[in-house]
Amino acid sequence: MPQRDLYLAAYDVASPRRLIAALALVRGYATGGQKSVHEVFLTPAERHELLHNMALILDETEDRFFLLRLDPRARTYALGVAT
Repeated sequence: MPQRDLYLAAYDVASPRRLIAALALVRGYATGGQKSVHEVFLTPAERHELLHNMALILDETEDRFFLLRLDPRARTYALGVAT
């Protein structure tokens, strides 16, 4: 089984129609998140697929998508009720 890396996926989408599509796409991979920022564990193939499909949804002149791989060696800090 391929190794999965933890990413943060964030987006800012201008059109409500594209926003709904972007949310549905990211939630298909998400393990958690709030509003327009989600935690996703991805294999390299899934990462490529997510980026490709998101590019088909978004308008690059109006929308933004950010995918950040988190360092697995980094410490995790939780505030509030997060675990």
